[in-house]
Amino acid sequence: MIAGLKAGLANFRRAQHDRQLKQVRGSVDALLVSYPKSGRTWLRYLLSIYFAQVFDLGLAPDLRTTFQVVPNYDLDATRGLPAAEGIVQHDCQLVAASHRDWDPDLFAGKPTIFLIRDPRDVLVSSYFHQTRHKHRFDGELPDFIDDADYGVGSIGAFHNRWLDGLRGQRHIVISYEELSADTDSTVRRVLGFLDVPIDEPALEHAIRQARFDKMRKKEKSEGIPGHSYDRSDADASRVRRGKVSGYLDYLGPRELERIDAILDRVLSDPARRAYATSGYRIARSSAAA
Repeated sequence: MIAGLKAGLANFRRAQHDRQLKQVRGSVDALLVSYPKSGRTWLRYLLSIYFAQVFDLGLAPDLRTTFQVVPNYDLDATRGLPAAEGIVQHDCQLVAASHRDWDPDLFAGKPTIFLIRDPRDVLVSSYFHQTRHKHRFDGELPDFIDDADYGVGSIGAFHNRWLDGLRGQRHIVISYEELSADTDSTVRRVLGFLDVPIDEPALEHAIRQARFDKMRKKEKSEGIPGHSYDRSDADASRVRRGKVSGYLDYLGPRELERIDAILDRVLSDPARRAYATSGYRIARSSAAA
């Protein structure tokens, strides 16, 4: 009974929030979308540093103030659209970030940067996030693979829905792996998509300031608004490892086969093609063909 009331209240608050969000969605120029733990914090931080310098925002963003330049696509006073009201007077693109599932009422028609990452790395990072940061899951990693809320099936379904929703809509797909291998050219693609001019010294500065080791030190000393956790626990950090193919340190052949089998069953063709940008490919099985 009590659980049902809490769920009903949460749904009411979400519906009320979304009604208000729809009223201000016109102020958003573009979206930065990803499944959680796909590297959005890194790209957001880098873009916020670049925008602050190129558009002379009078701000040197850190992990606490990055939301004042590239906010979340919500109405949170500290991390959402209200936090970025100060940039409206500048000729700066308002790019809002979201992990939410596809909703045409909120996202349709908005130019979208869709950030993707190898789902095996996402799974491992999500596991540590849910066990050490959010404390929403208390099982072992092999059990997490099949979890209805956070497991591989959920990751695949998120990408299916978004990539289906983005058909016919202006968007760009980039991968965490591309961003890691060649940060400069990948960010240039993003800036070109946004029609933001390239300023060579500002881009070099932003890439240098957003290096993973610097971000990790900043998070440990400053934390991130809206998150309460043990910053001395490296596996609880938002900026945890950032290692491409780091899943190999945690997943064995049997787990990897299970992940491939699940994704082979659930992934749409657009999602498969998008995942190829991350280097992740699975051959379509004869059963799925």
